Amino acid sequence: MSSNRTLMILPGDGVGPEVVSETLRVVDWLAKNKTVSFNIKEGLVGGASYDKYGTPLTDETLADSMDADAILFGSVGGPKYDGVDFENRPENGLLRLRKEMDLFANLRPAMVFPSLVDASSLKPDIISGLDILILRELTGGIYFAQPRGIEEISDGIKKGYDTNLYTTPEIERIGRVAFDLAKARNGKVTSVEKANVMMSGVLWREVMTKLHKEEGVGIDMHHMYADNCAMQLVKEPKQFDVIVTDNLFGDILSDCAAMLTGSLGMLPSASLGSVDKVTGKRFALYEPVHGSAPDIAGKGLANPLAELLSFSMMLRYSFDMKDEADLIDKAVSQALDAGPRTADIMAEGREKVGTKGMMDIVIRKLEELTN
Repeated sequence: MSSNRTLMILPGDGVGPEVVSETLRVVDWLAKNKTVSFNIKEGLVGGASYDKYGTPLTDETLADSMDADAILFGSVGGPKYDGVDFENRPENGLLRLRKEMDLFANLRPAMVFPSLVDASSLKPDIISGLDILILRELTGGIYFAQPRGIEEISDGIKKGYDTNLYTTPEIERIGRVAFDLAKARNGKVTSVEKANVMMSGVLWREVMTKLHKEEGVGIDMHHMYADNCAMQLVKEPKQFDVIVTDNLFGDILSDCAAMLTGSLGMLPSASLGSVDKVTGKRFALYEPVHGSAPDIAGKGLANPLAELLSFSMMLRYSFDMKDEADLIDKAVSQALDAGPRTADIMAEGREKVGTKGMMDIVIRKLEELTN
């Protein structure tokens, strides 16, 4: 079956190849049962690329990724690469993809499936029915701005410094994405910064306030300091709908929100660029929030559901295949209800399964839902 949709598959390191391989089983299932097909390309990234080519991302793999309609990414890194020069660390392969493709909008949903309410460390009434979305600015801020470095002052004393820098256009474009997402959800945006102590936060609040006045018709927007947002996420998380924030705070708050759901192994993400006004194309990369988990890599124990749900986000945001995305999400929910689970989401009385076993159940649910 031919297709003009091209997926770039970048499994990476650690458990990445395992969870990506299992997700490709669902891609194959869709091709056979729902006439949804893709042209598949695959490349190396992270430590796998460094081992073969001496760099975490080759120019050729970057070019193939930019030619594709979307990227399905696994994970990068591991203790094997702790001694590698900073510029060649596996994580820099992912950072280069984000920067070169200008993937400025990182969507990290935190949703609690009904059967996983007891997996959270919070009380069931606090997180039951939770469905929030954290929108993290991904290509600016303290992870990329200059100057940064480590310098020796005198007598063996050093200073390390980073710059948190944002411009008006950078804030405006992530703000517009937040408004668009909120319009399709519950119409509420919480803009998060530290305007009380950071000048970049002062600008962020000024720009978001002006943008809301000019373009946020029908959107209920509130401002919140990042430290208070962290507290509110564990106190009353269901007060939020869409949280929009900068790179550093988004990194921290999304991991905090992840644990509300019970496991990082359940959380997908999407990193999106702007829509090209001429071609209509939008660069997009989809990956699980969890890392490479080197302690269980190669053992067939990793939870594949975050990778699968990342593919579901791909169908939804890159290919406008809402029905197929909803089908996968429903199959995951029913698979969790069925009983067997991977170790990270185990509960008393449940059967423990591995990576393949978990996906076997999902595929069985897909078949039941379509027959």
